[in-house]
Amino acid sequence: ATIDCSTALALKTWVETGVRPAVGDTGGGVSSLRVVAHYACRTRNNLSGARLSEHSFGRAIDIAGIGLADGTEMTVLNGWNGQYSRQLRDMWQAACGPFGTVLGPDADVFHRDHFHFDTADYRSGSFCR
Repeated sequence: ATIDCSTALALKTWVETGVRPAVGDTGGGVSSLRVVAHYACRTRNNLSGARLSEHSFGRAIDIAGIGLADGTEMTVLNGWNGQYSRQLRDMWQAACGPFGTVLGPDADVFHRDHFHFDTADYRSGSFCR
């Protein structure tokens, strides 16, 4: 993924303090992240006339799944209200702090299948929905 340094540091923090503890030894542990969006010069939610997305500055990353060592994947789309609900919700919550904006399936229809994380610096404190 192409992201700026502050977003890379936030991502590393999230993996170490949120993802790994939430996954534990399920499926042999974490092996990968499925990134579905990173740097892209575009508007928010790709809507015409909207403000530029944090993706357009390299300050955002979207994660749709957590790959496990045994080859299975915890997907946000199928796991949020399914088999991996508790683990995915713990991961989502752990992102509130390292990232400025944390959006997941309960935020809106645009984020039903992934986590959106960004390091926007125009807010005071994290915005998590």
